[in-house]
Amino acid sequence: MLYLGCPVWANPKWKTSLLSADAKPADFLAQYARFFNSAEGNTTFYADPSSETLQRWHQDTPTHYRFVLKVPQRISHADSGDHAEQLTDWLNRMTALADKLALVHLQLPASAGPLQLQRISQMVQLISQNRRCALEVRHPAFFDKATYEIALHKMLQQFDAERVVIDSRALFAVAPTTPALVDAHAKKPRVPVHAISFSSTPLLRFIGSDDMALNRQFYQPWLKKVQQWLDEGKTPFCFFHTPDNDLAPQLCRQFARDLNYPHQCLATWPGEQQFSLL
Repeated sequence: MLYLGCPVWANPKWKTSLLSADAKPADFLAQYARFFNSAEGNTTFYADPSSETLQRWHQDTPTHYRFVLKVPQRISHADSGDHAEQLTDWLNRMTALADKLALVHLQLPASAGPLQLQRISQMVQLISQNRRCALEVRHPAFFDKATYEIALHKMLQQFDAERVVIDSRALFAVAPTTPALVDAHAKKPRVPVHAISFSSTPLLRFIGSDDMALNRQFYQPWLKKVQQWLDEGKTPFCFFHTPDNDLAPQLCRQFARDLNYPHQCLATWPGEQQFSLL
């Protein structure tokens, strides 16, 4: 099974393509989930959803849909404090999603390096008691292919956790000539690409540009790698970004076509239905 999706499930600009023209914000997730079976779940990074919101998310998605939710930045990016208690409380509240919560994404700041490995390990262990953890690191030392990266990988393997793979080469191959590109260049990580998986659920974040031909050039190796993961019986989670995410659904769809995978995103979208009636 391939889980494919965008960084968000709510983008009003998708009304001309993925969403119906009359879609309200409350409709976005249900309409998105008709065509994509997962999303990166950035919303929990910035704010804690209420119990009612979690119940609605569960109700608005089909049984095969799987959430990947980020640990709140107030926990993952805190320099001090009782992260264990806060993280445990947050994980307990996320159980409202039941088996639809597939992965908990622990995204760390670039400042979190080997000196914080014990704290990182504690958070990964806590998450792994509830769900599989997907850890995203940005500190250069964790890409050294030597002592620090080996220590990180041993820790992840100990807890059957996953390392998030980031590929932002397509984004940084384009000069920042628009406000969206300037913002993306400033915020998105520029780290080495390490195609690695320690569990049955590898997670890829492909951060592309608005140039679909250029994106295709850069994701060519991922067609082979994702197919390899599928052939090995793994369940990859692949999320595709564009600078303002307006074209993220189209990028996902292009990848599915090139992979020759019968994903639900290849079905006719509401915007295409409307266009065909004109």
